This record gives sequence, C-alpha cells and structure tokens, in this order.
Amino acid sequence: MAATNRLACYSDPADHYSHRVRLVLAEKGVSVEVIDVEAGQCPVKLAEVNPYASVPTLVDRDLALYEPSVILEYLEERYPHPPLLPVYPVARANTRLLVHRIQRDWCSLADRMLDQRTAEPHRAQARKELRESLTGVSPIFAEKPYFMSDEISLVDCCLLPILWRLPRLGIELPRAAKPLLDYMERNFAREAFQASLSAVERNMR
Repeated sequence: MAATNRLACYSDPADHYSHRVRLVLAEKGVSVEVIDVEAGQCPVKLAEVNPYASVPTLVDRDLALYEPSVILEYLEERYPHPPLLPVYPVARANTRLLVHRIQRDWCSLADRMLDQRTAEPHRAQARKELRESLTGVSPIFAEKPYFMSDEISLVDCCLLPILWRLPRLGIELPRAAKPLLDYMERNFAREAFQASLSAVERNMR
C-alpha cells in the first residue's frame, strides 16, 4: 500500500520540461519515483491519469498534474523548503515574469530547433537568435551567483535544462559570454543538478 502513495513523475528523459521538474524535485530533496516515458510512448497508467498523455506528469496520491508550470508551483507550495520563490509578493511576481520571459524568448527557440518537423533554414535561424540572445544577456550573470538572484530559484530551474542542451542544439557560446559560461559551470556542478540528470541527458555533454 505504501508504494501506491509514493510521489511519481512521468518524465521524458530527453525533454527539458521534464528536466526542470526533476531539477526542482532534486533541489527540494523530494523522494520520487521517476518513470521514464520515451517520446511517442504512453504507459497505460499515464493515460489513466492524464487525458493528454503528456509528460511531465506528476502524480501525488489522487492528484495528477500535467502542465509544467502548474507542477512547479505545486511543488513549491507542497514542499516549501528550500524555497525556490521569494517571500514577498513583488519579488515573487518578478520571478514568475522572468520564468515567462525565458519560456517566451529562449524555450520557444529551443523547442523550434528540437522539433523534427522544423525545416533546417528555420532551425538555423532559431539557433542564431538563441546564441545571440544568450550572449547579449551574459553580463547579467556576473552580478549574482544565480540568475538575478542570490539564491537559486525557479528561474534557474527553467533555464539550466536549456543551457545543458546547447551542444545538442549546435550552439557554442563565444568567449564574450564568459559570465554565462561561468554560471553554467558552477550550477551544472551542483549536487541537485547532477542528481536531476537522466542517462540520456548525461550523454548530451
């Protein structure tokens, strides 16, 4: 009976949205059963709890959540320590806005490149845009140990999985992006980040 009450996460081992959920779980030290779901596959149990059969899907007893941002907010409220959102409303709103901007400005470009249906000219354009955008904001990463914060936050948990995939996306950052490269090296070495990696992701670098 105890096994049925265990927190479970259906996760694509290659997907950056699944990775961000695994990273938050690792940062919070939450015990979870990670169930790998390869793209195009759908375990019967996943279909039973998620009408879209999508990943990531988090199952906590009778609750099933299958939208990444909703999952992250739930984990923050369910497991408040260590916090990944600031205490005060204005700071929390700014953090959520940064997550939105990462999604809109960078994740959308990565998604375009990772989509096999994207024609190569469009993929090349997305690659150029993402490389230039990351290089352009690199100086910001020299100011604080995390992205515009003294503590790790949900912003980092959404950004780091994309940065980990840069080699797979065919992006090599220039020397001018040294503050960002230092941020990556520092945070990729974190114990929680290493724990969040699937076998597939370990082979990306």
